[in-house]
Amino acid sequence: MDHRREIRRFLTSRRGKITPQQTGLTAYGDNRRVPGLRREEVALLAGVSVEYYARLERGNLSGVSESVLGSLAGALQLDDAERAHLLDLARTANATGRRHHRRAPKPIRPALQNLLDAMTEAPAFIRNGRLDILATNRLGRALYWPVLRSVAQPANLARFGFLDPSAADFFPDLEPMSAATVALLHTEAGLDPYNRDLTALIGELSTRSEEFRELWAAHDVHLHQSGTKRFRHPVVGSLSLGFESLPVSTDPGLTLVAMSAEPGSASHEGLKLLASWAATLNQESGHVQSMPHTEDRAT
Repeated sequence: MDHRREIRRFLTSRRGKITPQQTGLTAYGDNRRVPGLRREEVALLAGVSVEYYARLERGNLSGVSESVLGSLAGALQLDDAERAHLLDLARTANATGRRHHRRAPKPIRPALQNLLDAMTEAPAFIRNGRLDILATNRLGRALYWPVLRSVAQPANLARFGFLDPSAADFFPDLEPMSAATVALLHTEAGLDPYNRDLTALIGELSTRSEEFRELWAAHDVHLHQSGTKRFRHPVVGSLSLGFESLPVSTDPGLTLVAMSAEPGSASHEGLKLLASWAATLNQESGHVQSMPHTEDRAT
C-alpha cells in the first residue's frame, strides 16, 4: 500500500467530516467548494502554518512531533481510534524508509490453545490483524462453523463477510459489521502497511466487492473491543452474545475474542444446545460429522 496516499486520504476524509460551526469558527461565506473544513482552518485550529499543514496532508508525516500530532488530532476532533491511527501512520513514516515485513505466521502456542480449551462455556477464538481465525475452542469452532468451513484457509472473517453469499444469513447485522470489519483492516494497515498478506487481502476484496471499495474509501478506523454480536446459526438458531476482544500481549498482533450470553436468556439456552452439537466436531481436523438444520429460535 502507498503509505503517503493513506495519510493523505485519512487526513482529507477527517477534515471533510467537520464543519466550521462544530469547531467554533465562523464560516467564510456560504460558497464552500469542499465539504468540511478548509486547510487553512485546520492549520489555524492546530496552531501551525498553512504551508506546514499542506505538507502533512500531502502525506509527509516524517519528523512531526507528538505535540503537533496531538494538536492536529484535536483540530480534527479525532476519537481514540482515529488518534491512535494517526500516531501509527506517523510512526511508520518516521521509520526512515525501512520496510518491516512480519515473519511467516507461526503456529499458535500450545499455552494459548490450552487457554482456549479451558474456556468450556464461552465460544472463543484467536485472530490476527488480518482477521484470519487461527485457533478456536470447541464452542468457538461450533459457533463459527459457517466461516471455518470456507475453502480458503485460514478462514478469514472479512473474506467471508464480503464474498460468501451465506454471510447475510449467518450475521443478521451484516451491514454495520461490514463497516466495522473495514475499519479494523484500516487500523491494521496503519500498524503494518507493508504486510504482503494484508495488502493481498485488501486487493482481493477491493477487486471483488463494490461494497468493500466504498467502505474502504471512507477511511474510517475502529477499536472493536467489546459489544454485542448477533448470529443466526444453522443449528441452534438466533443468538445474541456479548463479546470482549483482548490483545495477546505475549504475541503482538494476535487478539483473543470471547463471547458469552446473559444467564437465563434464550441465547444462554442456545449456547447449551451448541455445546451438545459441538461434540460432533472432529477435534483434529475441525470437520463436522453432520449439520442438522433447525428452525430459527426466537431470542
